[in-house]
Amino acid sequence: MNLAQRLSRLPREARDTLFLLAVVACCVAPLAAYLPLWTSALAAALLAWRGWLAVGARALPGRWMIGALLAAAVALTLLSHRTIVGRDAGVTLIVVLLALKTLELRARRDAMVVFFLGFFTLLANFFFSQSLPTAAALLVALLGLLTALVNAHMPVGRPPLAASMRTAARMALLGAPIMVALFLLFPRMAPLWGVPDDARSGRSGLSGEMSIGSMASLVLDDSVALRVRFDTPGGAPPPQSSLYFRGPVLTAFNGRDWYALSQPEARGITWAYPTPANLQMQGESVRYEVTLEPSRRPWLLTLDAVQERPELPQGTGAMMSPELLWSASRPISSVLRYRAESHLRFTHGPTRRTSLLNGYVELPAEMNPRTLALAEQMQADPAIAARVAASGAQAYIDAALARLRTGGYTYTLEPGVYGEHTADEFWFDRKEGFCEHIASAFVVLMRALDVPSRIVTGYQGGELNGIDGYWTVRQSDAHAWAEVWLEGRGWVRVDPTGAVSPGRIGQFQRLQAPRGVLGTAMDAVVNPSLVRSLRSVWEAVNNGWNQWVLNYTQGRQLDLLKSLGMQSPSWQDLVRLLGLLAALAAAAGAGWALWERSRQDPWQRLLLQARQRLAHAGLPLPPHLPPRTMAARARAELGAPAEAAAQWLLRVEQARYAPEPRALLADLQRELRRLPWPTAQNPRPSAP
Repeated sequence: MNLAQRLSRLPREARDTLFLLAVVACCVAPLAAYLPLWTSALAAALLAWRGWLAVGARALPGRWMIGALLAAAVALTLLSHRTIVGRDAGVTLIVVLLALKTLELRARRDAMVVFFLGFFTLLANFFFSQSLPTAAALLVALLGLLTALVNAHMPVGRPPLAASMRTAARMALLGAPIMVALFLLFPRMAPLWGVPDDARSGRSGLSGEMSIGSMASLVLDDSVALRVRFDTPGGAPPPQSSLYFRGPVLTAFNGRDWYALSQPEARGITWAYPTPANLQMQGESVRYEVTLEPSRRPWLLTLDAVQERPELPQGTGAMMSPELLWSASRPISSVLRYRAESHLRFTHGPTRRTSLLNGYVELPAEMNPRTLALAEQMQADPAIAARVAASGAQAYIDAALARLRTGGYTYTLEPGVYGEHTADEFWFDRKEGFCEHIASAFVVLMRALDVPSRIVTGYQGGELNGIDGYWTVRQSDAHAWAEVWLEGRGWVRVDPTGAVSPGRIGQFQRLQAPRGVLGTAMDAVVNPSLVRSLRSVWEAVNNGWNQWVLNYTQGRQLDLLKSLGMQSPSWQDLVRLLGLLAALAAAAGAGWALWERSRQDPWQRLLLQARQRLAHAGLPLPPHLPPRTMAARARAELGAPAEAAAQWLLRVEQARYAPEPRALLADLQRELRRLPWPTAQNPRPSAP
């Protein structure tokens, strides 16, 4: 006996309970990645226990048992989150309460509580993820909940779940227009619109600090960091060598780790004060639109450099730091879309040496002694000294880049674990590294040469998605480069990685993570170009979801009203239009209800027509009489002229209770029109 047959033989109560438990599991499953492991394990155990009780028709646990489990769940929540208030702790309790409530399924009232908790759990999933796969999974769970709800309102018999599912799907389709109207017109007013984020939740990506070797791990992360669409014909980007998306600027150095000036970890380390921005734009600008993925950090990634504030959604502020890094007023906890205008040619920073620059040449004592010795050799070299006298510190930069190009240095993801003197190991021992190894060693050498310098992190490059025309920048495009200060020019970008591997900067030649045995075998089975094409299609679909659903802001709502003819719409106009649509929907619903009340069964309409014809013959009959009684009254009151009508009425009664009544209905309707019904001129007097 297979599983379907075994389930079909279960009592209805057990079958309905198992279906509801499966739906609850679908509601809870997407949350497993965001909640403590014990929460998912406890919920799964409780649901499995309840299913075992239902299959065996066993007694449910008592209140003491459920109370003990609830107390244990609250204690574990406090232990995990240090509170029972907040997003993560609240959702944890909701999941546990939903699973515990299934152990009290004794009556329909208990089932209703489970339904409402299930709907709330569905919404709780969007606290953590609003992606397209999450929405699709929750749509299936919603259909399951509606099916269980419809099934619970069918107390008689054993209705098939397929019939309940059809009813639930029809209800969902009827409610879809109202859902679309609410989505389009319900005012989005910050901070009421949106989900508060948990500050303790982490996110991979750029950071305000950099340990030597940490950025190489980002290459293993192929997730999307941001998408860019340029406002140029065909969406063509600027030159490839200019695609630098600026992130945190790192200045403080303890010998191995670099920190931004705003990082508290930088305290106790010799570090500089920020220099004035003094941003001066040159040449033509480039306008573009950025769709930034959540990072849990406030940084707005833009192409170097942006002078004017990016165009952000209403209610979101932004400011630029002296290091030219734009930051939002709060961490980016959801997909954010903004527009910006960059000038790829610019100057910034002081043009004359000041005391503020002294901190940018400081190095930890007794660290990287061989790099310090290399700097002394370069300063003592007559050829380099002559070039320094002619062109200033640019000669030191050229000499260091020439050493990287010709010294046998290698750009690699696996340079090994560096020791205490990271710059010494790169310049003299290993001679291989990722971008942060190269940039850090270069900046240390520049500081040893008394050239103010710092590290800038961000993203460099991207790839064009031919489906939607967006440029996709991934976490694997994370990059680190240097900025050096030159007299009369200010801060100047220098990318030493380009000297080691020119293809990394100019041609987007990225290093690939090592392929395992399974990955190599899959490449032999599946065409890699097909995989890339499928990924492009999926990312285009996901980007469309981000653009049209997650980024449907109040600004786009007002643009919709402008397209409808309103000159200067406001959120009050949204409320009025939404109220008008609600009134029209209510009127349509009332009309539908009245029409439904006026509708009759086709058999009842057939008998109504028969009563009307008999009434014309002088025999009014009440509507509650069955066909057999109508036939008897017609024979008694109208005599022989009503015999054909009486026979027809008897056939109506016989057909109405036949195995397939609808097959006979059309024939009876045709007979009704052809019958010789009696008229008012030939009635027979009633017998006393």
